[in-house]
Amino acid sequence: MSISRRQMLALLSAAASPLALSRAAHADFDGPVIRALEAGEDFWLAQDAYIYGYPLVTMEMTRRIMTNVASVEGTRGPMGQFIKLRKYPDASFRDVTAPNADTLYTSAWIDVGDEPWVLSMPDMKDRYFLFPMLDGWTDVFQVPGKRTTGTKPQTYAITGPGWKGTLPAGVKEYKSPTSTVWILGRIYCTGTPEDYAAVHAAQDEFKLVPLSAYGKSYTPPPGKVDASIDMKTAVRDQVNGLDAAAYFTLLAQLMKRNPPAAADASEVAKFAKIGLVPGKDFDVSKFDAAFAKRVPQVAFDRIMLQFKVNKAIRNENGWAFDSEAGIYGTNYLNRAFVTAIGLGANRIQDACYPTSQKDADGKDYVGSNKYVMRFPKGQLPPVAGFWSITMYDENYFFVPNPINRQSISARQNLKSNPDGSVELYIQKDSPGSDKESNWLPAPAGKFILMLRMYWPNEKSPSIINGTWKPPPVRKVTGMKEVSR
Repeated sequence: MSISRRQMLALLSAAASPLALSRAAHADFDGPVIRALEAGEDFWLAQDAYIYGYPLVTMEMTRRIMTNVASVEGTRGPMGQFIKLRKYPDASFRDVTAPNADTLYTSAWIDVGDEPWVLSMPDMKDRYFLFPMLDGWTDVFQVPGKRTTGTKPQTYAITGPGWKGTLPAGVKEYKSPTSTVWILGRIYCTGTPEDYAAVHAAQDEFKLVPLSAYGKSYTPPPGKVDASIDMKTAVRDQVNGLDAAAYFTLLAQLMKRNPPAAADASEVAKFAKIGLVPGKDFDVSKFDAAFAKRVPQVAFDRIMLQFKVNKAIRNENGWAFDSEAGIYGTNYLNRAFVTAIGLGANRIQDACYPTSQKDADGKDYVGSNKYVMRFPKGQLPPVAGFWSITMYDENYFFVPNPINRQSISARQNLKSNPDGSVELYIQKDSPGSDKESNWLPAPAGKFILMLRMYWPNEKSPSIINGTWKPPPVRKVTGMKEVSR
């Protein structure tokens, strides 16, 4: 078979944008060329399906590991039972990347496909808290908490996509789009012994029961332990380790109880060509086995490329953040990207996480240098909740330091300069006893900074509308800050 120059150009075009070519556009090609073009289309289509399903598969793998215990143990607990973290992790903690030292998690996994679950919240006495509920696709479909529903006692029935029925008086329905629901509650805590005790008491008053047990005495059954589940390998590595056929087989099973959103219909309809149809088993006979390894590799590269091309990511003074986390619509690449780097992200109205990997000169942060972050008078992060800046090493883990301070915030009683500005000293060694209140200890090597803004202002000044920006972090030379 010989291929003309025109046909070769068409093949190259198909590789760059395969779905742009219709069958009619290459009707004059001979059979092998048409099959090559169609194979190229299927390869890209399989990538799109992989990216589309990445959040649902990752959520399932996370659920399996977190709930594969007989009883609540540390960061894990059976389905339908609250996992209550009782203290902030120290520098030895390695269970998850980018841990926080501001809120104590109270989380649970539930399946509302067969029966609703009822969540009862106590009087939080004006304490900041939020209990985002993620569906199987990682969209935050409800967020009860201080910002949205206040801090008085409240009770919700979380119902599945097909449920219809009558709820008890005083119980408000929250309809989940999927059977899988992850309740990822966070409660603000200063970390003092007294505040730990107060938050622990509040955590113990949160109740979660199936609707059939509401108002009755209920003891949750022990969890079922599946010895075949890999409890050691990181979730992302397990997901990325699946070949495409195994991945789509699992995705098809998950979509039976976690249906795609109505807005996804046109996208999902395309996947039937490679054997992926909602509500049905994956038809592996329609899938090209030659793609088994290549699709996950290329698709994940496309996901991580979002660091550079994602329009939802804004970069202000060296601080980058996703402005559309929590509710993704049909931006499937952004949804997959947030899943890969920060599963469980909140809506931006609840929390914003600007992250900085380089200083004001575009150079990596290194603990052998000293840095200053200066907030002009009246320009500390504008939030209705709270803010903090957390120090991580280059792998997003906490850093051992002599004062055991992993983050810095207003609760350190920051000192102001005579002109009202506030300077934070980011360095390995103490800046001196008179400045230690404003010191964020750094490691000897490379590090990363994360600014957490809970309940950021929506009106000016606001990071959401762009009227407030995090100030740059500048390297200090001698006694003076490097400025431009």
